[in-house]
Amino acid sequence: MSTEQDKQFLDFVVRSLVDNPDDVKVNRTVDEMGVLMSLDVNPADMGKIIGRSGNTAKAIRTLLRVVGMKNNARVNLKINEPEGGKRPESATKTVDEAMADLKI
Repeated sequence: MSTEQDKQFLDFVVRSLVDNPDDVKVNRTVDEMGVLMSLDVNPADMGKIIGRSGNTAKAIRTLLRVVGMKNNARVNLKINEPEGGKRPESATKTVDEAMADLKI
């Protein structure tokens, strides 16, 4: 199995979901913690990637972990917020709230 297969998988899934597939950028880095996939999309497509209550993002992360397991790697996904992203003030979370959501 190619070590870049997780990057190709994420790229394919995200491009299939968004309206602006040419704006999708996936960056893959490896360190002692495992593989980190960083995702950049067009600001207009953020809602499609995050999904209602974050369900689409959770599903993508779950699928990436499965792909990583086949390669004996721990794969994590970071979705980069676009510059000037439209985030309602009520949706802003503290670091502690975000960590609690991850259930680590």
